[in-house]
Amino acid sequence: MFEKFQAAENRYDEINHRLSDPTVIANQDEYRKLMKEHAELELLVAKYGEYKKVNKEISDAKEMLNEKLDKEFREMVEMELDEAQEKLEVLKKEMKILLLPKDPNDEKSVIVEIRGGAGGEEAALFAGDLFRMYTRYAERNRWKTEILDSNPTEIGGFKEVVFSIDGSGAYSRLKFESGVHRVQRIPSTEANGRVHTSTVTVAVLPEVEEIDVEINPNDLRIDTYRASGAGGQHINKTDSAIRITHLPTGLVVSCQDQRSQHKNKDKAMRVLRSKLYEIAQEQQNSEIAQERKSQVGTGDRSERIRTYNYPQGRVTDHRIGLTLYKIEDILDGDIDEILDALITTDQADRLGSGADDGED
Repeated sequence: MFEKFQAAENRYDEINHRLSDPTVIANQDEYRKLMKEHAELELLVAKYGEYKKVNKEISDAKEMLNEKLDKEFREMVEMELDEAQEKLEVLKKEMKILLLPKDPNDEKSVIVEIRGGAGGEEAALFAGDLFRMYTRYAERNRWKTEILDSNPTEIGGFKEVVFSIDGSGAYSRLKFESGVHRVQRIPSTEANGRVHTSTVTVAVLPEVEEIDVEINPNDLRIDTYRASGAGGQHINKTDSAIRITHLPTGLVVSCQDQRSQHKNKDKAMRVLRSKLYEIAQEQQNSEIAQERKSQVGTGDRSERIRTYNYPQGRVTDHRIGLTLYKIEDILDGDIDEILDALITTDQADRLGSGADDGED
């Protein structure tokens, strides 16, 4: 492990030297490439520097304890040694996490699909609640959101809503949100006050560029139709809504949110690219998934991942056994505690799968 950190430090120093070279500065492509690598190595180098500093403190303390010291000073040195050794163990763990293979999609923006499942109107209302939760979370991170397609209901929910969250690292934070979200509450339409259970399906896809996915125009069937609003009433007098069918896979995406047919087509293509990319990723990762199933799940949309229980004011993530009694805060976008726990569990799981690797 430490050889990798030393190699990173050596490369970091080399890049620093090259970035001051006028010929490199004049070559914008090379300069950008080196700056990107420099930024990626910075955290590794800083953590390794911290490790070396603490290691030296331990070495110095042990050396001092070999000398003749009065009782009070010896106790102080021993206490400092214990603290430094504890800190070293924490640093080793953090360093191992930094060396875990990175998900190439982590820095990407995302496309989120939310669809009402079992529960009819109540499921549609909760789909609206989850849409608000994610958009509020995006606001907290100063990320931009944009609805790509939606099918609203008359009472304020969504049968389905597809939207993008544009922000660096959005996928790394939200990738474990895919799955079935279950809500338990008394519907506003329920006269007897009985608690109903409804479900909503969430899918989080990394948003990809055209260069990431090659789509043959001949593989597409593009249909236009008249956009309609909640309850089916027409909201547009022209055929501006777009439905794109990818013939080889049978994937169908649609968009009717814009009055412009061209804009609707652009948005639908963004969703199609991400879906095709997801299929390619799933095929690529199928062997890995069979070898190691993460505790936080596979991202399968049929997997029940979380329950929001209104009467008890609790939210439970079933994958990691985490229960929090602050449902209102969570539905207002305060979801970092859940996301951090999921990410930490995934890291621990991946560290465990490589536990036989040596530290040297």
